[in-house]
Amino acid sequence: MKYLVMVQGSQADYEAMGGKASANSPAWNEKDVKAMFAFMEGINNDLAESGEMVEANGLVEPAQTRFVSAGADGQPVISDGPYGETKELLAGYWVLDCESLERVTEIAARIALCPQPEGAPDYPVVIRPIDSGGGA
Repeated sequence: MKYLVMVQGSQADYEAMGGKASANSPAWNEKDVKAMFAFMEGINNDLAESGEMVEANGLVEPAQTRFVSAGADGQPVISDGPYGETKELLAGYWVLDCESLERVTEIAARIALCPQPEGAPDYPVVIRPIDSGGGA
């Protein structure tokens, strides 16, 4: 079965990874960022080797997000940043093809151990089964 595994982050988190601390996110140094990327690369390599990796991507900072909704007059309503420092949005994801919910949960538990500076926000890793029934 396929699963969407998601990690979250806020604009403040992205800025912290660039060295700018805030009340909600301590500044990351170069060693912290390298450790995080090396950790994620290890997970991705293991998932590719096991054949469970379908796709994985990190997303750009929330400030570059755009929301599009239908207006009352039928015209699109478009809104974009800036977003509050603490508003969490999707920061990255994996599409995995795993034999069971237990297996993808093991992977999510490993992802949750990603190194980060002390005091950085701790977001849950979210698992969503992908509906293969053909419906949208």
